[in-house]
Amino acid sequence: MFFIASKIFGFVSTPSNFVGLLGLAGALLLATPWRAAGTKAMLGCIALLLVFGFSPLGNWLMLSLSERFPPWHDIGRAPDGIIVLGGAINPELSQARGTAEINASGERMTAAAELALRFKDARIVLSGGNNALINPVSTEAAVGARFLENLGVASSRIVREDKSRTTSENAVFTRDLLEPKPGEYWLLVTSAVHMPRAVGAFRAAGFDVDPYPVDWRTRGWQDAATPFDTLAAGLSRLDTAVHEWIGLIGYRLSGRSSELLPGPKHTP
Repeated sequence: MFFIASKIFGFVSTPSNFVGLLGLAGALLLATPWRAAGTKAMLGCIALLLVFGFSPLGNWLMLSLSERFPPWHDIGRAPDGIIVLGGAINPELSQARGTAEINASGERMTAAAELALRFKDARIVLSGGNNALINPVSTEAAVGARFLENLGVASSRIVREDKSRTTSENAVFTRDLLEPKPGEYWLLVTSAVHMPRAVGAFRAAGFDVDPYPVDWRTRGWQDAATPFDTLAAGLSRLDTAVHEWIGLIGYRLSGRSSELLPGPKHTP
């Protein structure tokens, strides 16, 4: 039930969905005695659409997350394994087309392939089930394994964790599957904007990982004041950022994250 409730809340709280629902409510009210309220709702919809779509709000909210962890720095030690979180593959589309279809976060998978070739003894752990509410087909881990094998990564190196539907489950199920030993060195690959929530979940699960952020959507803080030239681009950026911020707050309140806004560990 919690998973279903979170999906419903996530749908309504997505800025572009909220604006659309506000506009729909306004349009419906115009046909009732509450026409004045309907007019205000429609005007609010237009105002929010312009602000959300063209202003740099989406960039600012995203940068406050994606800049928490710097690009990975090689410490001169080969990792024991590389954990790649789901979110880069569409299982339904992959099944329909008979190939591994990656999305805008596809750098998670290409980075996994690069790291697999660079560190030839490291295990490659693909953590991702299928979070579709209706008629889920294959899993991200299964499709991802095929993607890596097509790029030359030996199947014997690939470990699938295909039960998780959330970032918290990524952390817990991967920990239980791998049973990491003290002193082992694990890399965690996911999108830069998603890294704070992912690291918080893994820390809460007692699994120490070294962040390997990828899929940067901005050039850095220089984009914090850069407006968008299309509504679609601004809304998409804002939707992604708000999704992560809501996730961080929810994870902290429910104890599934070690802190509200995780960052790099401080070394003495």
